[in-house]
Amino acid sequence: MNHIRNWGAAVALVAALAGCGAEQQQPPIQQPAPTQPPASQSAPAANPAAGYADLVERLSPSVVTVQIEGGLGSGVVLRPDIVVTNAHVVGDQRDTVIEFADGTSARGTVLATDEVTDLAVVKSDRASLPVPEFREELPRPGEIAVAIGSPLGFQNSVTTGVISGLHRDIPGSAAQSASLVDLIQTDASISPGNSGGALLDASGRVVGINEAYIPPEIGAVSLGFAIPSATVLDVANQLLANGRATHPYLGVSVGQLTPAIKQMSDIEADEGALVVGVDPGAPAAAAGLRPGDVIVEYAGTQIKSVEDLLSALRQTQPGSQETIVFVRGGNRQEATLTVGSRAG
Repeated sequence: MNHIRNWGAAVALVAALAGCGAEQQQPPIQQPAPTQPPASQSAPAANPAAGYADLVERLSPSVVTVQIEGGLGSGVVLRPDIVVTNAHVVGDQRDTVIEFADGTSARGTVLATDEVTDLAVVKSDRASLPVPEFREELPRPGEIAVAIGSPLGFQNSVTTGVISGLHRDIPGSAAQSASLVDLIQTDASISPGNSGGALLDASGRVVGINEAYIPPEIGAVSLGFAIPSATVLDVANQLLANGRATHPYLGVSVGQLTPAIKQMSDIEADEGALVVGVDPGAPAAAAGLRPGDVIVEYAGTQIKSVEDLLSALRQTQPGSQETIVFVRGGNRQEATLTVGSRAG
């Protein structure tokens, strides 16, 4: 069951979270988590001459290793003294060590985290760090993708591939985390320790922050995911300004509509997000939703799963008026609600 009211379950790792390795069900996506250290891989060549060597040489100083007690992940310079990484990389720790491409290190202090998007901002005691360009518009599928990070502690390792897809949601992830939706998919290799590192385009612009991968043991080949730069900048700027980020809020708790639940509850919907709770006074309550309803459309987007609803919700803004369609007792009903807001 996922609480859309606070978008929130902690980032329990449904993929292998690219920074804090862990596995989960359906499919066990892994968010590469802190790993133990051991030198850098070379970048695959785009042509026999130089490949991406110039790009990597220019951008590597903007990608760091974030060490915490018990593990490590990656990070990207956001401001001259600020690094952005994944919340699951730093966990609940405040003190970190930031290691740089030149072999030096500095103390880092976690300023704020947001579990809804799995982002964190860390202040570095070393200033004047090189800030890369963040590309806010989404890349196109087929564009070159270059990932830089510290997989398994191999600092500033480089992998390349393409942008494989946009607006990806990880099936089954909502039970663990609200962060694994609306992601960029890439076939550039992502491994434990890559979390928080940079996904770049062919010009060296940051298009995303690496977040998770689906591990090969379940048959996946190069299925990696990154948080889009527009989301990164929006949330990180809120965290730096206010210490927290606000997100769209419906005020419903939802669960997957399984065959067993359908049979037990006599629900006449084939797919959708099952409402299991409604916050009193919340936007969903004002729109008339109640437990047992099945949400099948939101803001013009067809809803087949909890992940679909989380993704569609993230693309709306607090204060906007949106249409929600739900099935109750075999009848399809439609209502208009005003999207609320809540801190992550």
